[in-house]
Amino acid sequence: MKFKVDRTLLQRALAHIHGVAEKRNTIPILANVLLSYEGDILRLTATDMEIAVVEDIAATGERLGSTTVPAAVLFEIVRKLPDGVEIEFDHPESDAPLALRAGRYATSLNVLPVDDFPAMVAGDLPHRFRIPAATLRGLIDRTKFAISNEETRYYLNGIYLHVAEGGTFPMLRAVATDGHRLARVETELPEGARGMPGVIIPRKTVAELRKLLDEGAADLEVSLSDTRIQFQAGPVLLTSKLIDGTFPEYERVIPKGNDRILRITKKDFAAAVGRVAAISQERSRPVKLSVTHNMLTLSAISPDQGVAHEELDDSTVTYDAPPIEIGFQARYLTDITDQIDVEVEFAFADSSAPTLVRDTASPSALYVLMPMRV
Repeated sequence: MKFKVDRTLLQRALAHIHGVAEKRNTIPILANVLLSYEGDILRLTATDMEIAVVEDIAATGERLGSTTVPAAVLFEIVRKLPDGVEIEFDHPESDAPLALRAGRYATSLNVLPVDDFPAMVAGDLPHRFRIPAATLRGLIDRTKFAISNEETRYYLNGIYLHVAEGGTFPMLRAVATDGHRLARVETELPEGARGMPGVIIPRKTVAELRKLLDEGAADLEVSLSDTRIQFQAGPVLLTSKLIDGTFPEYERVIPKGNDRILRITKKDFAAAVGRVAAISQERSRPVKLSVTHNMLTLSAISPDQGVAHEELDDSTVTYDAPPIEIGFQARYLTDITDQIDVEVEFAFADSSAPTLVRDTASPSALYVLMPMRV
């Protein structure tokens, strides 16, 4: 195998690929990227047996062939080479090192046998639809913060993507929850998605997919079955297993009768939360919201640092309901308000019941936040 490839093209492809390769190195071949020069095309493949990413880029060369090299090492080398250089790869035989040259730089990388590299087969994917990259990016960005990191509740370790039939029109809905907060965002149902099963897309897949959505592809083609999902974004094909589990009946935790409505400018609220919470380094320390007529007082107490509070008045606050005091973890408040553009709406029932949070300018998004004892 001998070929040349533009450094910029290779770096972009490796940026997509190297994050998928297994970093724990329990199975050495999974830490490698498969390089296949097929004549005018260099195909790069990485997998951890849960996710596989394949990308084709332009190349020119003299000998066809394939080999595997450490993905992280190759990425670091290519990333540190100067812009505009052409990189030459030369691999004379199966067990010989892969020689890499770029200008005056040269190195050789140990390889592992191509026959040891696993193939991740997608199988039959009967459900297919196209979705704008911007739409999918919005679904992910406004829900991913609520994905659970608790491995014992594996069915919460991803985004639940499904068709919601309850409204006037069926919608494509994304939901994530960790038991403390819930994010639910929906969009118009793409053509062809109506019969799709509800699927849980794993956290790592969500992260790798999100990287691809900034690369300029206008639309993505999504194909899925009960066990696999595949995203085609331009020259990149991402295939992933789905979480084999049942997502909880999340609608049961969305409050219906919360009638104490607080509306507040997002910018002022987020800044005040940050200043009040700064008194304590404990991530779980609550911030108390004391709400009266068109007035909000935020406060926090730290046994080591003291007390902080800040008042926001009717220039930014609208509230016309009985007074309420309620506490939330500061980070959870920030995670939700980061998804909101101009004005945030809180709908309270009482100090111990779930609170409904909305973006007043975006009815497609809904958040639920569990209070803390203060």
